[in-house]
Amino acid sequence: MSDTYARSNLAAIDAAHHLHPFSDMRKLNTDGTRIIQRGEGVYIWDNQGKRYLDGFAGLWCVNVGYGRKEITDAVARQMNELPYYNTFFGTTTTPTTLLAERVTSHAGPYFNHVFFTGSGSEANDTWFRMARVYWSAVGKPSKKAVIARKNGYHGSTVAGASLGGMKYMHEQGDLPIPGIVHIGQPYWYGEGGDLSPAEFGLRVARELEAKIDELGEENVAAFVAEPIQGAAGVIIPPATYWPEIARICKLRNILLVCDEVICGFGRLGEWFGHQYFGVEPDLAPIAKGLSSGYLPIGGVLVGDRIAKVLINEVGDFNHGFTYSGHPVCAAAALENLRIIEDEKLVERVRSDIGPYFGEVWGALGEHDLVGEAVNVGLMGALQLTADKASRARFEKPDAIGALVRNHALANGLVLRATGDRMLASPPLVITHEEVDEMVRIAKMALDAAWRELH
Repeated sequence: MSDTYARSNLAAIDAAHHLHPFSDMRKLNTDGTRIIQRGEGVYIWDNQGKRYLDGFAGLWCVNVGYGRKEITDAVARQMNELPYYNTFFGTTTTPTTLLAERVTSHAGPYFNHVFFTGSGSEANDTWFRMARVYWSAVGKPSKKAVIARKNGYHGSTVAGASLGGMKYMHEQGDLPIPGIVHIGQPYWYGEGGDLSPAEFGLRVARELEAKIDELGEENVAAFVAEPIQGAAGVIIPPATYWPEIARICKLRNILLVCDEVICGFGRLGEWFGHQYFGVEPDLAPIAKGLSSGYLPIGGVLVGDRIAKVLINEVGDFNHGFTYSGHPVCAAAALENLRIIEDEKLVERVRSDIGPYFGEVWGALGEHDLVGEAVNVGLMGALQLTADKASRARFEKPDAIGALVRNHALANGLVLRATGDRMLASPPLVITHEEVDEMVRIAKMALDAAWRELH
């Protein structure tokens, strides 16, 4: 971008014309928008020249880091050859077809098909309809209800926001829509009380069975959950949780849906979060790391038992998007997956940078302001606490999280605050030295917040 634009009052233009997602626009326009100008590796720069270590990889998505010319070159080649064509009416494109093969090759032997969308929200809308169509096709049309989790996040479309368990989202737009109900989340630190993590994991998992009994097994289509809850605060379930969930779904003939939009493509040290936890879902929405955010693309991994019914029994599945399998987005995703494969980023997260991040990030748990410091791979959280021994929460959790986040930002580190939890998900290419820098600044932010509070 030219210096003229870089130095102009873009914040004023933004305030005059741009409505931001998940933003209090009056406050944002008063405070002024931060204009991000460029990125390289794990760093971004604003239009005032200030550099930030992006400890959040955009929105959990820039897995291969910024400035990967290989991806932009692949995009340019595809733009020049075929900038767009649809996948309706018996057609496809070369990169779309190759991407379907490539992405399913990493998903497990039970996933051999993918339905492409433009985003994770669209992916969640897609499997929601797909599950109901499947059950109807196999002679169980009453199986329509979906069970999800409180504080889960599955996007912000009408179905996606309904599937999610975020109360503040439900308050706008008369959500959730009928047919979606919610059970508890496996948040031991905040809700486990005197139970051990193992006991709590089983107790919360068994809420699923109780809800199935309440609704009637013949009326329940699916259970959906993120392997690790992202937007809720990187809530890592106890080890007992996922095996029990999988057992219940299999026993009660309920489809298991793992939302892989955040956990997929290496962040946990496996290609997908369900692989990390050792479960085999029937459906799995994907996005974000599929293209490392370079272009918008998502999809649904479709298990073989469902794909066979869709192909052989349903006929037309009357669902799709203008940009399903967009050839340029598919080209970006193909090159992104090649980078992840060739640079062995999944293996690196599993055996090198993930354990190192866990070691130094975990040391922040000794801070007086931190109740726990947890991670899986390159996905971590700091639970802020008013008293470590009793796991006491602050009276205004949003305020304490914002305080730490703003101190980090002032010192050149992007972290996310979800209430009183600080979240991190850096690019998978982050080095040991950059992890050290990230944790050093995080500690500075904690120290500064502690001084303000005391």
